[in-house]
Amino acid sequence: MSQYFHSVTLDKSLCKGCTNCIKHCPTEAIRVTEGKSHITEERCIDCGECIRTCANHAKSALVDGFERLSEFEYCIALVPPAFFGLWKPQSEIPVACARLLSLGFDEVFEVALAADVVAEATRMLIEKDGHPRPYISSACPAVIRLMQVRFPSLLPNLIPLEAPIEIAATLAKEEATKRTGLPAERIGAFFLSPCPAKVTAIKQPVGRMRSNIDAALSISEVYGAIARMPASKVEPITVRATPSGISWGGAGGEARATRIKAAVSVDGIHSVIRVLDEIEHGRIQDIQYIEAQACVGGCLGGCLVSQNPFITKVRLMAAADMYGAKRPAVPDIEVGRLLKEHKLSFDHPIEPRPVMKLDPDLAKALVMMRDLESTLETLPGLDCGACGCPSCRALAEDIVRGNALKTDCIFLLRERVRELAEEMVDLARKVPPAMGQQTPGSSGAAGERSQETTGGGRDDSR
Repeated sequence: MSQYFHSVTLDKSLCKGCTNCIKHCPTEAIRVTEGKSHITEERCIDCGECIRTCANHAKSALVDGFERLSEFEYCIALVPPAFFGLWKPQSEIPVACARLLSLGFDEVFEVALAADVVAEATRMLIEKDGHPRPYISSACPAVIRLMQVRFPSLLPNLIPLEAPIEIAATLAKEEATKRTGLPAERIGAFFLSPCPAKVTAIKQPVGRMRSNIDAALSISEVYGAIARMPASKVEPITVRATPSGISWGGAGGEARATRIKAAVSVDGIHSVIRVLDEIEHGRIQDIQYIEAQACVGGCLGGCLVSQNPFITKVRLMAAADMYGAKRPAVPDIEVGRLLKEHKLSFDHPIEPRPVMKLDPDLAKALVMMRDLESTLETLPGLDCGACGCPSCRALAEDIVRGNALKTDCIFLLRERVRELAEEMVDLARKVPPAMGQQTPGSSGAAGERSQETTGGGRDDSR
């Protein structure tokens, strides 16, 4: 049984082996062998880039269904800020939240309320000294897993705070327990997820033993269920979120909410990689905080969000302006208390995932690295992907690991075929030493002489 859970799944029957996915995977977790994709589980971070780029829809996200609501006596819908971007702010957001109750939920809790808590706690922590700079946001689970795989040295830079979705689940269950008298285990918290990474963070969390969230539904599936409902009057739900909490749904909203001047917002997994690489090499030292989100546009650009991210961003900002008079639901004093009591922090340290090591034995790893570099020099360096690897370096790595051959490279294979063809031609021209050397046409001349001799004998006999 695998030690990893992945929301990103592959249907090989739909895969055409087109190699689009291998070129976009940020951790080189995908290979194409025998005409089909293969995902290396320990390298996959569930960012959803392969889902986005697969034209054959062979990749998809594994999420929970509405049937899981029957497992609990009281069900809470945890609505992320990105959900607000799907609706017209003035008329549709309160109604859409109310229609969630028609789907079987008993309560709607806005994750934006917890986002305010995390923003204030982040500001308080950054005011303290002694932490590696810059701080890196821990809100995006795909970025955390990226750091585990590719940037383990930067894990101490992660802000030691839970993501807003976890804090939202805690706050929501505490409120529901007081209000209903039900024990926490009979109250279900359902997160409407914009991306597969958050689904994975719920099913197999990092930094804590168990998630407070019980299930994850796809935002696009929930949106479709609400949109298909017949028009009818419902009692709108009052939106409690603040502008700063709502703005977390788009890129840059988190940095603005923390009110940190020396903060940078970066979105898109490949842009995040470039920034993390600069931090690792010590080229970013005047920045206090990095808001890093794997999806372009932030959570609004998640592959489980059904609408255009540019349109949803306009609606999200309009919603933030509309609810601009509100104050955070949790006062700063209460946030400080929760922070001191470690109720906002991870349960245990986030450990690196050492999948980039060639071998656990350092001596063997050094030998393999030398072999890798020498092998790489023999490859064309075109990164064409025809071998089923994302780059020539990835192929060289697979070769030294024993998972590939040099002739998997089509250019080296063509050269090898040419060499074999030349050898075959040379062999065809050679005869065993006992047969001697024959000049071209000698066999034909000998045959003619043989026919003349044979023919003359027949004439004499007559």
